[in-house]
Amino acid sequence: MQFARAHTKYLRIPPRKARLAADLIRGLKVEDAFVQLSFSQLKGGRLLIKTLHSAVANAETQLNIPRQNLRVKEVRVDAGPVLKRAKAKSRGGRVPVMKRTSHFTVIVEQQEGN
Repeated sequence: MQFARAHTKYLRIPPRKARLAADLIRGLKVEDAFVQLSFSQLKGGRLLIKTLHSAVANAETQLNIPRQNLRVKEVRVDAGPVLKRAKAKSRGGRVPVMKRTSHFTVIVEQQEGN
């Protein structure tokens, strides 16, 4: 089974929110995944569609598989480094603000029967 992958790292979206978009396309045909993400209102969908485009381009150029024969094998959203900031509070206090980042991995493979 041939597959192609694409990585996108250090995206400024919490992994928990990005996984909502990743769950929409897991196991779908590539064409259906593009439709699902393009009509999604999620920020993670806009970011994930770029990684999916890259994985499809890798499959088309390196493996010579047309995009009609591809399906999403795996979508993984891992946690990246956390930017630690502080917000001022009353009476001289402060509260930590954790700005989380994500790493996306998309793997597409050739469908069975094609």
